[in-house]
Amino acid sequence: MNFIAVLDFQHLDNGIFLTAFARSLARRKKRGIIIHSDSEYTDRLIQTGMMREDAMRRSIRDLNHRLVALFADQGVPTIALNGYQKAMVTAGNGTTLSINRNEIDRLPEQPMLLLSGLAHSPDSNLPTPVSLPDFAFSLQRTYSVDAITLFSTSESSSIIKSDLPKRVALGDADSDFLEEHIPESFHGRDETVILSTADAFGKDE
Repeated sequence: MNFIAVLDFQHLDNGIFLTAFARSLARRKKRGIIIHSDSEYTDRLIQTGMMREDAMRRSIRDLNHRLVALFADQGVPTIALNGYQKAMVTAGNGTTLSINRNEIDRLPEQPMLLLSGLAHSPDSNLPTPVSLPDFAFSLQRTYSVDAITLFSTSESSSIIKSDLPKRVALGDADSDFLEEHIPESFHGRDETVILSTADAFGKDE
């Protein structure tokens, strides 16, 4: 795998961003993994009367289908799977995650891989949503990818020319920068990431 791109909660409900990201993905020549969890769609499902856990599972599954259709519209061949399928991602006790690289590597080599953070749980019969940062960095370690790619949450970064992409040490970034650019779930982490935009992502290689 040549990159790991993270679609976070905020961006997954942004149609303009997702379309721009899909167009950039079509320009990438090397295979990578795109990962996601849920979005604000979860809250809308809860408002219909669903329990939160059930709403998260439904939201993640539906997003997986919607994203692969969006990528296909831009000519990007993608294998879309949820992490619990073939136990590719297993959630253990606490925050322990296990990535089954052998199963992932059995997939066809050419298409991009879209993988959700809905993991197999050996303690229950239900798929379990996992922390997106834990999922991302577990995959990074498994595939020895230099750094995962996050996308700026600043609304202006996708409109005006900026100095992105760039490497960011999350533990050294000041609070204002974190608040403006880094997805909230990644605040408090110490790892180094590549910070990009949907448009710049197609030029990162």
